[in-house]
Amino acid sequence: MERSFRPSVTVAAVIEKDGRYLLVEEAAFDGLRYNQPAGHLESGETLTEAVMREVLEETTYAFTPTACLGAYLCASAARDDGSATTYLRFAFVGTLGERDPGASLDQGIVRTLWLTPEEIRALEPRHRSALVMQCVHDHLRKKPAVGLDFLFTDPSVAKVSS
Repeated sequence: MERSFRPSVTVAAVIEKDGRYLLVEEAAFDGLRYNQPAGHLESGETLTEAVMREVLEETTYAFTPTACLGAYLCASAARDDGSATTYLRFAFVGTLGERDPGASLDQGIVRTLWLTPEEIRALEPRHRSALVMQCVHDHLRKKPAVGLDFLFTDPSVAKVSS
């Protein structure tokens, strides 16, 4: 019997200010990598709750998503055993709020950086995935984002973590 396909659901925040984008430098299994503030959807969360949590954990700043930039599908590079993970990423745009003085950077996050699109492109060989540049590209070309009402979470999701 064939194993069912289950992509790993992730969220990311595409945050731009004065022509620069907020990225994190993180320690990955294959060295230091660059990514938007991003991470996995956890049990019982809505997609918007997940992106707000991830931004706070990885940057120490509050984030309010205002729209969904897009849904992206990408596979990781094959591991030594030939396996790969497929990721389904929901990227959000929004506003960066205040820094939480009591928060610290999540384990593995080395630092946050504000980079121009050109600087991000120059770091492409060290991106966590091809989706980093794709999301910046989509934001730059003013790809139409959809309102958050496009996303629906049934109340049963909250019961999953109970």
